[in-house]
Amino acid sequence: MKEGSIKPVTGQGPENLLFLTDEQIRGGIEAFFFAYRAFTADPDEILERMDYGRAHHRALHFIARKPGLNVSALLDILGVTKQSLNRVLRALLADGLVEARIGKRDRRERRLHLTESGAELERRLSEAQRARVRAAYRAAGPQAVAGFRTVLEAMMDDAGSRQFRDMRGAEAAE
Repeated sequence: MKEGSIKPVTGQGPENLLFLTDEQIRGGIEAFFFAYRAFTADPDEILERMDYGRAHHRALHFIARKPGLNVSALLDILGVTKQSLNRVLRALLADGLVEARIGKRDRRERRLHLTESGAELERRLSEAQRARVRAAYRAAGPQAVAGFRTVLEAMMDDAGSRQFRDMRGAEAAE
């Protein structure tokens, strides 16, 4: 096998990849669960000490990625209820991690920004995750990374796919 190629799992040669058994698919789902548990472990520990949860982390992440995001757009991205997001934002605002600025065009609109403390917390929460993903990508190699990304994108629903492309487009424009 040449360097950088994907090493198939024992008993799963490339010819079988399009015709996976239910057991092979279950194995992939289980791998996904265990990877997600590891991926969220470090931030969960920090969040727990602050009496926050993963919804707070997701809000901080997307506000950091799109400063000036309005509440409606954040609701769309997170796919949560207004009540749930209000509870999360209320805590983040009260603790001085997020600020809501009045919109320049529409003064009724509130644009969300991380404060310096919020940006520092978001960095701490994401640092271990970035390190974990970076190490996994390096270990897997570029072809596996491209394949993994293809699989993740194929799992997204239309709304998620559109939002993901929008996020990537905003990143490319920076």
